[in-house]
Amino acid sequence: MNDKTLYKLEFHKVKELVKAYAITEDGKMKINQLMPKTTLPEVKMLQGETGEALLMSVKKGRLPLSSLKPVAPILKRVEIGAVLSGGELLVVRDTLRMTRKAKNYYQDAIGNGEVYTVIGPYFESLSPQNQVEREISRCLVSPEEVADDATPELSRIRRQKLSLGNRIKESLQQIIRSSHYQDMIQDPVVTLRQDRYCIPVKVEYKSQFKGIVHDQSATGATVFIEPMTVVEIGNELKGLETKEQEEIEKILTELTNMVVPYTEDITRSYKELVELDVIFARSEFSLRYDCREPKLNDKGYIELKRARHPLLPKEQVVPIDVRLGKDFTTLLITGPNTGGKTVTLKTLGLFSLMAAVGLQIPAAEGSEVAVFDGIYADLGDEQSIEQSLSTFSAHMTNIVSILEDMSLNSLILLDELGSGTDPIEGAALAMSILEHLRKQQIRTVATTHYSELKLYALSTEGVENASCEFDVKSLRPTYRLLIGVPGKSNAFAISMKLGLPEYLIDDAKVYLEKENVKMEDILVDLEQSKRMAEVESERAQAFRAEAERLKEEIQKERSKIDKAKKKIMERAELKAKELLKEAEEEADRALKEVRAAARKAQVIIDEHGLQAAKQGMNDTLTKQRKRASKLAGKSQVKVLASVTVGEEVMVTSLMQKGIVTKEADKNGMVEVRMGIMPMKVKLADLQKVQEETTPAPSKTNKNKQKGQISYNMRKTQNISTEVDVRGLMVDEAWPVVDKYLDDAYLSGLKQVTIIHGKGTGALRTAIMQRLKRHPHVEAQRPGTFGEGEMGVTVVTIK
Repeated sequence: MNDKTLYKLEFHKVKELVKAYAITEDGKMKINQLMPKTTLPEVKMLQGETGEALLMSVKKGRLPLSSLKPVAPILKRVEIGAVLSGGELLVVRDTLRMTRKAKNYYQDAIGNGEVYTVIGPYFESLSPQNQVEREISRCLVSPEEVADDATPELSRIRRQKLSLGNRIKESLQQIIRSSHYQDMIQDPVVTLRQDRYCIPVKVEYKSQFKGIVHDQSATGATVFIEPMTVVEIGNELKGLETKEQEEIEKILTELTNMVVPYTEDITRSYKELVELDVIFARSEFSLRYDCREPKLNDKGYIELKRARHPLLPKEQVVPIDVRLGKDFTTLLITGPNTGGKTVTLKTLGLFSLMAAVGLQIPAAEGSEVAVFDGIYADLGDEQSIEQSLSTFSAHMTNIVSILEDMSLNSLILLDELGSGTDPIEGAALAMSILEHLRKQQIRTVATTHYSELKLYALSTEGVENASCEFDVKSLRPTYRLLIGVPGKSNAFAISMKLGLPEYLIDDAKVYLEKENVKMEDILVDLEQSKRMAEVESERAQAFRAEAERLKEEIQKERSKIDKAKKKIMERAELKAKELLKEAEEEADRALKEVRAAARKAQVIIDEHGLQAAKQGMNDTLTKQRKRASKLAGKSQVKVLASVTVGEEVMVTSLMQKGIVTKEADKNGMVEVRMGIMPMKVKLADLQKVQEETTPAPSKTNKNKQKGQISYNMRKTQNISTEVDVRGLMVDEAWPVVDKYLDDAYLSGLKQVTIIHGKGTGALRTAIMQRLKRHPHVEAQRPGTFGEGEMGVTVVTIK
């Protein structure tokens, strides 16, 4: 890839955008030096770095880096034995601080089990030296200042200096305030001359004022004298300053010696920080420009979806879809000037360059980019007076250079191929160059206005037409790229719109060759067909969406019908069970009456009396079966020839469902479990029921059924452990509850549940009040979580 191509594709401007997100000076310099990689593994590695940095930034925020000065020259001075200054030590300290923060940032990022296989090694190579960092920070306040408490000796020296300074100032203030010296002193101030405290004295009193002259004013009227009373103290202060400087040199030497063992670690850490700075700058660019990681290949396939040129304003740029390399290797773009042809060329080339340096591209998910050995572009007008180059010559010079340098895995971008010369010769040359590139399967994108090239693309395999759409009504390009449709120059339409007389346009059409007229007609037909196809496609999508909506509504209605059918079947089955239980209860009542009569008469029921009782019970069962058969009249039954263990059957003699526990024996007897009691019945008395949907009960009947079901279920020895009185008034519900509690007491149940619902709480309160006075109730409580909570009351039976 040559520098001219990179410049023509404006790659340097993209690097400037990325550089704005780098923190370190060396990071910015490294971005300036970015060059596209030419192998697929290298590019995949770079894209992986950007992707992981982007993920880490989204989850944990930006990498905590601040501006870092280059540390390599400083560490080289350490290696040759030099003592570092305070400023140089602070640069080392800043590098160590950023190393520690970056390491902690990474440790926090992987703390939740996240794995960063690509950029992880950069963080792992960082070597924080916390002790060195802390010691430099403790000892140095600024590049020119060492902290007082850096060492005990320095602290002692500075305290002595402060004390001596105060003594000197007090002595000088006494002299200034003294009336004896008022006439001698030029100004009542204390000043420093040659690091000595002096008083400005008038020159005529120079001999009378005892002290050492250190300076004189420019006019000569004032001399600066250090009084003899403070000379000795000043000398002592000067000695302390010398000791202070010696102690500072000692501190800097010790700090430098602390750095010496870690020069290699610090150098490596700094390099890794710069690399991370560049990587995170790429990820920040992706965030700001809404970029996506492209799929990569080395087969020359390019497919960009909703691609946006990064140098154009996001709110103005029109996204384009473009593909190359799979169905065709050469794409020929036609259309009017300023229609977006050159922008399409630049977008293709620039996106390939961006991907090759690890930058994500501003396009939709699923876009694909190829990794090329070289990208070559001939764009713009490069005529040169100095080099005696015309437009055509400049283009041909570039094309010759491209043909010499390109490889089979190259991307060639040619703008206005064959222009700048005779149209017939230019078109012939353009077709020759394109055919040469096509035969070698080199990925090529070219723009042109020549109709001959449009026909060449229509008739040549591996070459595809494309056009940049133009709205003749508004005289504006839409910037949409239409692949498969050749473009029109629109010269006649634009001229008529601008006011050129129609007769001139008609005369111009006469001069066109018949082939050209025919070609224009073909283009018009193709464009109209394309538009019609788009309209039909949109209508088809709308019809499909409507069909999906109707399908969803039908499925919902069908689901409602299935649920209603299931409820109706459950109600019918429950009603049949109630009738059967009533029959059993009446039979039990008959037996109890017979036994009661026998006890009163104190006689034993003879065989005749027992048979009469059984006959009464059978009569009662017969009546109840007839009632049950009326309810189940709409059901269809199947007589079973055989049964299997676990099969659900209907025992017709008892009108009750059961589960087969043993198959039929040689006498045709089958063991069936109904409830908790197994019993043997004849195979002929077993049937399989297939129930049909019965009409849903009205709301009034539903409320009656609810109370009646709860009431009837109390009349069996297999009494339910709960009663449901929801929907009933207090006066309607209490008789049901009262009778249920009697039956539960007689059946020996120890705990039952009364379902009254939540509602306003009136029914619950009334039932709980009456339960307190009920003779069978030992205790009561509201339901807990899972039992129904405040919608039920759990009762313990005495």
